[in-house]
Amino acid sequence: MLTHPTLDLLHDLGLEGCARGFRELAANPAAATLDHAEWLGVLLEHEVTRRNQKLYENRARRARLRHQAVIEDVDYRAARGLDKALFLKLGACGWVREHRNLILTGPCGVGKTWLACALGNQACRENLSVLYVRASRLFADLALGRGDGRYTRLLRSYGKADLMILDDWGPEPLGADQRRDLLEIVEERYGRKSLLITSQVPASDWHAIIGNPTLGDAILDRIVHNAYRIELSGDSLRKHKAEVEQK
Repeated sequence: MLTHPTLDLLHDLGLEGCARGFRELAANPAAATLDHAEWLGVLLEHEVTRRNQKLYENRARRARLRHQAVIEDVDYRAARGLDKALFLKLGACGWVREHRNLILTGPCGVGKTWLACALGNQACRENLSVLYVRASRLFADLALGRGDGRYTRLLRSYGKADLMILDDWGPEPLGADQRRDLLEIVEERYGRKSLLITSQVPASDWHAIIGNPTLGDAILDRIVHNAYRIELSGDSLRKHKAEVEQK
C-alpha cells in the first residue's frame, strides 16, 4: 500500500536512485529478510551510484573527448611499443593528482589520440575534470579571442581543468602569438594542473617547433621535467585494420 506514495515522495525529493532501489527491493521476495536499516542502506547505495554516474556523465560531456575510449579496451598486443605496466599506472590517475604531465608521441595512426582519450575518460571516472582540445583549434580560438574580447576568458578556461589534453601538437612551427599563448597556458597550469600532449614530433625536436630558444626553454622546462613519456612506434593501426577487413 505504501509503494506508490513512497515512490512519489522519492521522486519529488529528486532521489531517483532511491526510487529505483525501492522498486527493485519491492519486487524481490528475498528483500523481506532485510531489516529497516538494511533496506535503507540498499536505497542509499543506489542513490550514491546514480549520483556518481550523473557526475561522471557531466564531466565526460564537458571534457569533449574526441573518442569514447576506455582503458579496459586498450590493445597491448599491437606492435607499437606501449608499455602495459606504465599505462596501467597512468590509468590510476595518480599523476594527475600530483600535477604531473604526460607526453605521448609517435607516428600517425598508432593510436595516440585514442589512448589520450582513454586516460581522459578514466580521469573523469576518478572525479577529475578534463578538457580535450586539438592544438590547431586552441590557437585558432585564441587568435579569434584577441579580436572579440574573449582572449582572457579563454586563457582562464584552459587553466581550470585538472587534466588538459592538447592533441596533435606540431609539426608546423609556432608563430609569435602562438608561442606566447602556449607559455601562458603552461605557466598557468605548472605545478597546479596536469597537461597531456600528443604529437607526431619527438619531444627532443620541440624546440624547433617553438622556434624561439628563450621561450622554448621556458615552455619546455614547465612541460618536460616532471612528465611521464610514452613513445610509440610502428605502422598505422588504421592501415592495418583496413588491410585485415579487405582480406
